[in-house]
Amino acid sequence: MTTAPERTADLYPTRGATEVATPRMDPVVWSEGGTPGPIEAAVLADYERDGFLVIDQLITPDEVEMYRRELERLTTDPEIRADERSIVEPKSDEIRTVFEVHKISEVFAGLVRDPRVVGRARQILGSDVYVHQSRINVKPGYGATGFYWHSDFETWHAEDGIPNMRTVSVSIALTRNYDTNGGLMIMPGSHKTFLGCAGETPKDNYKKSLQMQDAGTPSDESLAKFADAHGIKLFKGEAGSATWFDCNCMHGSGDNITPYPRSNVFIVFNSVENKAVEPFAAPVRRPEFIGARDFTPVR
Repeated sequence: MTTAPERTADLYPTRGATEVATPRMDPVVWSEGGTPGPIEAAVLADYERDGFLVIDQLITPDEVEMYRRELERLTTDPEIRADERSIVEPKSDEIRTVFEVHKISEVFAGLVRDPRVVGRARQILGSDVYVHQSRINVKPGYGATGFYWHSDFETWHAEDGIPNMRTVSVSIALTRNYDTNGGLMIMPGSHKTFLGCAGETPKDNYKKSLQMQDAGTPSDESLAKFADAHGIKLFKGEAGSATWFDCNCMHGSGDNITPYPRSNVFIVFNSVENKAVEPFAAPVRRPEFIGARDFTPVR
């Protein structure tokens, strides 16, 4: 006689009848000094407190040009455009995002394996890591839309089955980030509280959410409380700069109505000890190009 597999405990309930705020039950920095890496102890302490760290130049100008050429190649390739991994702007019909770029492009695969990148992920998460998601984001000028406030972990937990907050993202700027062209905004310290959102997850929610976030977004009242408690940090920087941030940071970005494009490559690393299970608050898993089921460690 066979028995059903034991269900992984849901430490962070969400997508119910009401919003539920839950104190974080996981560490922010998992290495406890045992995992070597390029991040200094004082910077790790700041990351633990704020939920993010900024590197003024993670990659060189020559490397920026190489990655920008590859971004241009991918976003102008008709075959890539026709691929389900490409998401277009709802108004302009231009490519907004290309997912799974570390599998589509050997150039971006090399970036994922770069010790400057994966070394920091291993150090923060205290283990080997795999890529839960990778993508290039293109936010051209003259009206590209932003993303509303949200916690990535809320979505990854609800719809991808990531059990614990042992996941970190890095956004590497391939164009200059001004204070006016739709840059990343984070509420420092918000990663210490999980905000479970109200409302069920619609079937195939990912198809809509990749263009405009709806399910999994906080109420205005909760956002006001978070902003009053934590403030809002807007990230600016030259091409080649990078922002690392915890999976539970409350963050978003505005529209880009300037003439200046904003493009970046975005990589999500998850601990191999925190593999995705079945979704905690969705009827089915999202596609693998959005939430990976290949847990092979990055080497």
